[in-house]
Amino acid sequence: MIDGSGSEQIVEVVRERYGRIAEGKESGCCGPAGGCGGGETAAALGVGYTKKELAALPEDANLGLGCGAPLRHLELAPGETVLDLGSGAGVDAFLAAREVGPKGRVIGVDMTPAMLDKARANVGKAGVDNVEFREGRLESLPVDSASVDAVTSNCVINLVPDKGAVFAEVARVLKPGGRLVISDIILDGALPDAIAKDVYAYVGCVSGAMLRDEYFGLLRRAGFDRVSVLKDIDYLAAVGDAFPTELGKLLAAAGIPPGALAGKVRSVTYRATKPA
Repeated sequence: MIDGSGSEQIVEVVRERYGRIAEGKESGCCGPAGGCGGGETAAALGVGYTKKELAALPEDANLGLGCGAPLRHLELAPGETVLDLGSGAGVDAFLAAREVGPKGRVIGVDMTPAMLDKARANVGKAGVDNVEFREGRLESLPVDSASVDAVTSNCVINLVPDKGAVFAEVARVLKPGGRLVISDIILDGALPDAIAKDVYAYVGCVSGAMLRDEYFGLLRRAGFDRVSVLKDIDYLAAVGDAFPTELGKLLAAAGIPPGALAGKVRSVTYRATKPA
């Protein structure tokens, strides 16, 4: 259970869990190693990546961690600077690097050392030299103010306790007129207490999610406008056989049928702009 130590307890559990994923000790697609029906490729295809995009990546860049495919909606142009929040092993960073070209630049930020090691090892394999990965928290980005043209993130902000601080930091580092496209998990209804209060449901991307109105309220409070939802699906229905292992165990222990969450846990991809 999440106790009085609060946010930092959650951060450490998230860091440890994603470190194990990077080291191959757990599967990225919602369960223990080997526990995801169809594997990481099937998980990535299921949330919207194409076979062509996946074929362009280093073999071990895709860890099955996303809940969408935000990059194609970012409409990147050659020469732009892009920031990837919670960059993991580098999937979206490497795809972005090809779009912005040799005169462009991609910065990935992640707080998990093992993920950073894997991403940096993948730079040479990806055949790109315009990508760098920095260690840092999303609530305090190691990025200069007004220095990036576009920001993306894939199923990571839901894991950060202080989402308002993340949006404020994104507003700080974006140039005036800059934009973001993010895939994330939000809620269209309250979760049962047994799920909402459990840290393992948090690292499984569910109890860390915020109610829709509160989430987008924080985004607008940080100064963003022209907010539009590009994709909105029932996340747990979409993952199917890859239903989060920890979540299934918690529901069973509490005597709650999985159908009790139907329609509440949403995978959304949205776009917003920092005013010029």
